[in-house]
Amino acid sequence: MRRIIHRLIAAIVLSVGIVAAAVGTSYGQDKVVRIGYQKYGKLVLLKSKGTLEPKLAANGYKVVWTEFPFGPPLLEALNVGAIDLGNTGEAPPIFAQAAGAPIQYVAYEPPAPKGEAILVPKDSALKSVADLKGRKVALNKGSNVHYLLVKALEKAGVKYSEVEPVFLAPADARAAFERGAVDAWVIWDPFQAAAEAATGARTLADGSGIVANYQFYFSSKKFLDANPEIVDAVLAELGAVDDWAKGDIHAVAEQLAPAIGLSVPVVEVALKRQSYGIKPITDAVIADQQQVADAFFALNLIPKSIKISDVARRPGT
Repeated sequence: MRRIIHRLIAAIVLSVGIVAAAVGTSYGQDKVVRIGYQKYGKLVLLKSKGTLEPKLAANGYKVVWTEFPFGPPLLEALNVGAIDLGNTGEAPPIFAQAAGAPIQYVAYEPPAPKGEAILVPKDSALKSVADLKGRKVALNKGSNVHYLLVKALEKAGVKYSEVEPVFLAPADARAAFERGAVDAWVIWDPFQAAAEAATGARTLADGSGIVANYQFYFSSKKFLDANPEIVDAVLAELGAVDDWAKGDIHAVAEQLAPAIGLSVPVVEVALKRQSYGIKPITDAVIADQQQVADAFFALNLIPKSIKISDVARRPGT
């Protein structure tokens, strides 16, 4: 499994450089918080707001931000000690935990099932998830949409082995989707909203009634054990940014759109399908995440059974 994750990183040269840069930036600094973020989400808003740095400076900490293209390489960076905190969807931490990464769940965002979907071209003959049998489906291996595909097929009575997964990063998947090299594409926002706007892509199914589509926040075990108050401070400031975001989606879209390279209306569509609230991990969320892990193990997508409760931080701990 480590080899699988490493191959993901090797395919994205930029990520390797990012990890190296993060290590180099923080080397020799005793009090630094290294945060991994993706181009879209609450952490990039926190970074752009600039409110975290003065908060942590009062405790003698500096903040180093490192961008990643998607979740699996971010968690591998956490695994190798290049970052201390970050966030991904529900599937990447399953693969990371199975590979022995020292992750700790510290918070989550409520479900956003409409924020990911199985798309087909607007003129496709496919009308339902059941029609995917025998078809090529593009997706990012180990991402949230991997679980969406598994559960959507299960609900439609199609075995996972009866479709042909084509594992591609979002940019490559969109190119394959547009030229007809794949029959369907399982993708998350804002790529989902961008494809809908640009190509008229149709939705066979989103996560509604199928999967939760959580977003999780993580710390390395080492950093959490040594600095629980700093983790709490980051989450508190993240919560403040989240409160602002849900109250002014248009302003958030205007702030994110240039960095993402999408129009403000497209980003607004994605933001309206997002969930809001930064919440402590609960037993119910752990149980939901355990279902993801068990499904992946049953399909031999991870090499061993894992217990989510082993790496979840409860309130007050």
